[in-house]
Amino acid sequence: MSSTQTYAQYVIDGIDGATLRPMMGEYLLYYQGKLVGGINDNRLLVKPTPSAKRLLPNASYQLPYQGAKAMLLIEELDDKPFLTQLLTAVANDL
Repeated sequence: MSSTQTYAQYVIDGIDGATLRPMMGEYLLYYQGKLVGGINDNRLLVKPTPSAKRLLPNASYQLPYQGAKAMLLIEELDDKPFLTQLLTAVANDL
């Protein structure tokens, strides 16, 4: 199942510096010019950097697609200040 443009836009609305790049029906998520995660099957996934793991100690790991490395699933999409903090931390780790 591909991600919808509506879902992808909802994820980044309100997060300054976040951009999306479509890729084979899914979206790569960039923050401040760095690849920090993606939107796959209408799920927001971020790279499991040390800061991301610290900010999301109970997040589950999921595969964006078969054969990929596991990423952290972000389930709370309405807290834009937290998402901004998270993406900033991941970008700083990279």
